[in-house]
Amino acid sequence: MNKILIIDDEEKIRTLLSRIISLEGFEVFQASDLRNGKKRLEISEIDVVICDVKLPDGSGVDFSKFIKDKYPSLEVILLTAFGNIPDGVQAIKNGAFDYITKGDDNNKIIPLVYKAIEKVVLNKRVLQLEKQLGNKYSFETILGKSKQIKFAIDSGKKVAVTDATVLLTGETGTGKEVFSQAIHNASNRSKQNFVAVNCSAFSKELLENELFGHKAGAFTGAIKDSKGIFEEANNGTVFLDEIGEMPLDLQAKLLRVLESGEFLKVGDNKVTKINVRIIAATNRDLGKEIEAGNFREDLFYRINIFNISLPSLRERVSDIEELAYYFLKNFSLKTGKKINSISQEYLEALKHHPWKGNIRELRNVIERSVILTDDSELGLISLPSDFQNVNYNISDNKSLSAFSLASAEKIQIQKTLNYTNGNKAEAARLLEIGIATLYRKIEEYKIS
Repeated sequence: MNKILIIDDEEKIRTLLSRIISLEGFEVFQASDLRNGKKRLEISEIDVVICDVKLPDGSGVDFSKFIKDKYPSLEVILLTAFGNIPDGVQAIKNGAFDYITKGDDNNKIIPLVYKAIEKVVLNKRVLQLEKQLGNKYSFETILGKSKQIKFAIDSGKKVAVTDATVLLTGETGTGKEVFSQAIHNASNRSKQNFVAVNCSAFSKELLENELFGHKAGAFTGAIKDSKGIFEEANNGTVFLDEIGEMPLDLQAKLLRVLESGEFLKVGDNKVTKINVRIIAATNRDLGKEIEAGNFREDLFYRINIFNISLPSLRERVSDIEELAYYFLKNFSLKTGKKINSISQEYLEALKHHPWKGNIRELRNVIERSVILTDDSELGLISLPSDFQNVNYNISDNKSLSAFSLASAEKIQIQKTLNYTNGNKAEAARLLEIGIATLYRKIEEYKIS
């Protein structure tokens, strides 16, 4: 049941409005002044406040700002005996849902309350989504307990509360964009826009337009002014992924943004001023790019104020199991499959893989395995062939040759059992061995 609070120093008006609104099925509370209104807001989850403009202890117009600041999903309808335009304008600026004159309220109040409730429901959904997004991209959700990832997280938390420019370095797939969003969400800019662009995804001309926007008539088809991501992210954060791919002349424009907070749109002669934080990322060695003449040294020093190197998956093997189970849970939910465990052989294979694609590659491998698996456990057979070329003896952690007869035999038995959905008699027939031999091999190779 939605809850309505009426604040008015005239008891007859409070009682009348309360009766009208209660008949619609709403739970109604009353307060004679702002002090008692505040107390009610603290103890009850109010959805809509109907408040008089002039009260013994203050102004309802000012009170509406207090409410919206403290209870952003709540809506305020203001009532006044003598409507005036300045008050109405200020009320809307302060976040009031509407402003009506007493006397008209009996006919207008119920439709207005219903509209305000609709807005409240929308507000709550938006706040919930923002909370979910904040939780999704936070340092607390970055998985891993290895000292390498812990150091990176600690560094990220320390720099997040500043406005310093950050350079994230590391191989492809190490999670640089996720890390940049965590920095943004932990900063004082978290309520503002986070805008990301991959500098390698555009040609020079398109990237310039993407970053800085253009004026109408700047080129064929530019029929109106367009904002670039710097303007869209004003007061927020811009994430420049693969900054090592940015053309040199655009690097000069970016340097100007970093030094002065201003730039020229394409086709414009008037400076646009912005206030953004820049987080850049690259998988290239920018020192070598400077020597090769591909990257400006002065820009490097501007973006490299605070460097965080994200470790490759090879450097944090101890985190692979936790990451694998995390992806397993996600993809099991998405596919509706009840897969809740991973075989030890599967995990050993993951830990011995070179992971050139890092976390992104691991994610893709787990997704593939979930699609292929019909059992409750991910088994070695669901891995790509390059994982299966080497088998691992778990007891002594020594690898068997890819050409080992035992290795090949085990893989073939596992494949056949998967093919027969665990029917051992049928598997023995297809393998052309006795059922007793098959059971012995299953026990010997610890096939699940």
